[in-house]
Amino acid sequence: MRSKTDKQLRKILTEVLGLKPGQADHFELDTGLFGHLPELDSMAVAGLLTEMEDRLDIIIEDDEVDGELLETYGALLAFAEGKRGDA
Repeated sequence: MRSKTDKQLRKILTEVLGLKPGQADHFELDTGLFGHLPELDSMAVAGLLTEMEDRLDIIIEDDEVDGELLETYGALLAFAEGKRGDA
């Protein structure tokens, strides 16, 4: 069963990156993101993080953003859930 944050994050990724409908539904925790999804380039990162802040009602500090955050779907989800307190 997916958490509310998980469902929201998949929707955000789909909309911000213009993924095919349902594509993010198949992401596993170890699915690679940055460097694996051509849609997630350096220009898209800022938009993704802004949408996460707005839709998940979290604040992402600059020093929290590093390569590991966007390495896998699981890392991004764990970060988002931790920020929301529902990890």
